Amino acid sequence: MFESEYDVIVVGGGHAGAEAAAAAANMGSKTLLVTMNLQTIGQMSCNPAMGGIAKGQIVREIDALGGYSGIITDKSAIQFKMLNKSKGPAMWSPRAQNDRIRFAEEWRLALERTPNVDFYQDRVSELIVEEGRAKGVRTALGIEIRGKSVILTNGTFLNGLIHIGEKQFSGGRAGERAATGITEQLTDLGFESGRMKTGTPPRVDGRSLDFSKMIVQPGDAVPEKFSYSNTKFLGRQRDCHMAHTSTLVHDLLKEGFDRSPMFNGRIKSIGPRYCPSIEDKINRFADKDSHQLFVEPEGWNTVEVYVNGFSTSLPEDVQFKALRSVVGFENVKFFRLGYAIEYDYFPPTQLKHTLETKLVENLYFAGQINGTTGYEEAASQGLMAGINAHQKSNEKEAFVLKRDEAYIGVLIDDLITKGTEEPYRMFTSRAEYRTLLRQDNADLRLTPKGHEIGLASDTRLRNMEEKQRKSDAFIKFFKETSVLPDEINPILDSVGSALVKQSDKMVRAFSRPKVTMSHMLQLASVSAYVKDNDLNREVLEQTEVQVKYSGYIAKEKNNADKLHRLEEVRIPENFEYSRLKSLSFEAREKLNNIRPATIAQASRISGVSPSDVSVLLVFMGR
Repeated sequence: MFESEYDVIVVGGGHAGAEAAAAAANMGSKTLLVTMNLQTIGQMSCNPAMGGIAKGQIVREIDALGGYSGIITDKSAIQFKMLNKSKGPAMWSPRAQNDRIRFAEEWRLALERTPNVDFYQDRVSELIVEEGRAKGVRTALGIEIRGKSVILTNGTFLNGLIHIGEKQFSGGRAGERAATGITEQLTDLGFESGRMKTGTPPRVDGRSLDFSKMIVQPGDAVPEKFSYSNTKFLGRQRDCHMAHTSTLVHDLLKEGFDRSPMFNGRIKSIGPRYCPSIEDKINRFADKDSHQLFVEPEGWNTVEVYVNGFSTSLPEDVQFKALRSVVGFENVKFFRLGYAIEYDYFPPTQLKHTLETKLVENLYFAGQINGTTGYEEAASQGLMAGINAHQKSNEKEAFVLKRDEAYIGVLIDDLITKGTEEPYRMFTSRAEYRTLLRQDNADLRLTPKGHEIGLASDTRLRNMEEKQRKSDAFIKFFKETSVLPDEINPILDSVGSALVKQSDKMVRAFSRPKVTMSHMLQLASVSAYVKDNDLNREVLEQTEVQVKYSGYIAKEKNNADKLHRLEEVRIPENFEYSRLKSLSFEAREKLNNIRPATIAQASRISGVSPSDVSVLLVFMGR
């Protein structure tokens, strides 16, 4: 039935699995995507949205490297917002509301159009491991499929257990069965496993809601997009809405706490700290009388609505009674109940930076199996696992991103260096070099790297180089062109900035805090330059950021360069930390367990002190 041997076998068709299969195949590997249901490839299991704080940067990075998530998001978007625009550009984060059905359809079509991708619907129940190496998979039907490498992207399906009140049943997602066998085999091979929890809110019938009682949440007046390719900007958008809970709603929810699996001990695993259930919110924030609910349409044409902020595993009668007490939801009809799900994961300290496991060669983990939460975090791991599985199968150099190169690099380094005991979610605060890792420059940072490994196309590279060239030339124009007081003073006066008495270079006025590109475009010479050189909004944005924040960017780049010196001091793979008696006992234990590749990575391990790092540097001859 199958090729004699695949280069890469991807298990699971969610965001991680889809990106892994696309990356490996586009780089030239003969790839098999095997999943329990081919109709749910790229399924948005939770909210119908992509991006958000730091997550939007990750989607841009995936796109810049040559992945598909940005393109799929643009093709299925129904609303676009750039979050945090009132803050500095390091915090700007794109977010799109999506048509859930079209999103999955576009993923399926994109993969079907990708040469080298084969598909097979079955449940993988066992890995083929020979002499410490992954050699393929066996399915529930007993079919053996051989491969040079295997990528596990099982999401919430490993021994998944769904909770609704006092009821619980096996499942990896509502209406879909759990996956068994893999956890047990991996623990027999010596892997450490754990349990995590996540949840989802009810889906309701939009026809039963009174949107006139809610606050309208429109998209941006001039929407942007995710992909640096030629995808289209949104011409029209669908509104979201905001509602609020109340003390009445909270009291009704509390009536079901004695039957809540969260509070009666049925759920013992840890859920996502930054996306708590509604019962967790009113328990942890007892002083708050109200919580926001974001009422999000599931697509262009469907009436199904996602109640963001009302994630719950309370009994069905409590969910119904409480939600009907929310203003605008008085006549609500349910499509689906909210529920919680527990599933197996494997602490990611058992991985290398390539996402290959340390115990079994050619076996890679990506997505929620590593303890993360979120489509974007999963997709980025899938992309990196797909790239590295291809590289290893073809005896090429591993592909690893540093912390100052991408949020993806921060994510993976955090996972394998620090581990996680709760679902990991990316935030801008996790990146110490976030001024460098902006959403506007992901292509400048990563497209050359993606092109070098054969993933980003020649067209992508040319577009990136043209953007860089035009931006550099525009910056030079501002630095070299003078402006008269009569020209610039009306602009300075309009923003309450001090007026000038003599002509000066444009860059000095542009660098002032309240002066924006929109203001500078009011100058005839600037407007003419933009028109004559056909500058698009990406070039304008990149130029503005570089002009106004050049000092901050240069300082952060200098700090990153200092860190690189420690990144270059490599630690031998089988180094015996027990030999260094000057190390603290905790440092020896942590270093021996995680086995960092460099001194810089060692310095980020919790429990390894600066004095421990000094001991390592002395031993390494530094």
